[in-house]
Amino acid sequence: MFRLTALVSALALTASMAAMADALPTTAPAPADNPTTPEKVELGKMLYHDPRLSSTGTVSCASCHNVMAGGEDSRPNSMGVRAQTGGRSAPTVWNAAFNAVQFWDGRAASLEEQAAGPVTNPIEMGMKSWDDVVARLKTIKGYQHAFEAAFGKDSISKDNATKAIAAYERTLITPNSAYDKYVKGDKAAMSAQQVRGMNKAVELGCTSCHSGPAFNGSGSYQKFPMHPNGYFEAQYHFSKDLGRAEVTKQDSDKHLWKVPTLRNIALTAPYMHNGAVPTLDKAVRLMGKLQLDTILEDDDVADIVAFLTALTGEFPEQTMPRLPGTPGATFNP
Repeated sequence: MFRLTALVSALALTASMAAMADALPTTAPAPADNPTTPEKVELGKMLYHDPRLSSTGTVSCASCHNVMAGGEDSRPNSMGVRAQTGGRSAPTVWNAAFNAVQFWDGRAASLEEQAAGPVTNPIEMGMKSWDDVVARLKTIKGYQHAFEAAFGKDSISKDNATKAIAAYERTLITPNSAYDKYVKGDKAAMSAQQVRGMNKAVELGCTSCHSGPAFNGSGSYQKFPMHPNGYFEAQYHFSKDLGRAEVTKQDSDKHLWKVPTLRNIALTAPYMHNGAVPTLDKAVRLMGKLQLDTILEDDDVADIVAFLTALTGEFPEQTMPRLPGTPGATFNP
């Protein structure tokens, strides 16, 4: 009986490792109605970095999702117009093209849909409506030219603006991490400690949720915390936010969250949906207890953290766009 149990466990471990063995793709698929073109990407980059898409002219997409760093803002909670803050931590935009749904609660089904949300969120970018955004863009001559190059004449619209931003975001991919090189056959790409950490993550069941090339579960949701703990709840208040239930209003969706990517996680502190956990090693310990009901040994934590650093990829060079000016006029938000 012991031998049979051991064999089943070994086979399960082998199957789990096989399931996580794919390297990150270097390109992201685009929807049929929004094929990626250089003109769209350039326009999207401009819009992504332009604070004039906010009510005060002070907040851009890049303010909370900084592509010059880890794709977020290193804050527990992002700051929007008039120094307002929400209750959630900004997810990284790097590799977001591989998410089946967007936002922590999965309320957007695509990058295009996601791009539309923050602009009119009163706490984030604060525009009253997309009609106001479009009217503002139409007053900027440079945008008239950029939209025409990407979509044709007289094409400034909400739909085309979000398509352009999404096209740009689909270029934000970080392949060729040490892990990617390892699974492609370069067994020297990861250290012995990183390999131990990878094996331990599989053994514990971490990859049952954080699966697939992006380690994001391919659009799955997971309850968090799975094993409520009053001591940790008093410190971190994880259960205050109802997660997906805030969108669906269904009791069955309480505390369900989109499984976030582990790619580049070493660069995206603080952690968890509310940004309450400051360090990666603490996040690993908490996930062990709250999700797996396991108290991890110090050596195991160190090994898993080492493995997670092996998921830091190569970042494509980002050049800041030259934003269209309004010569001879003052911008009045």
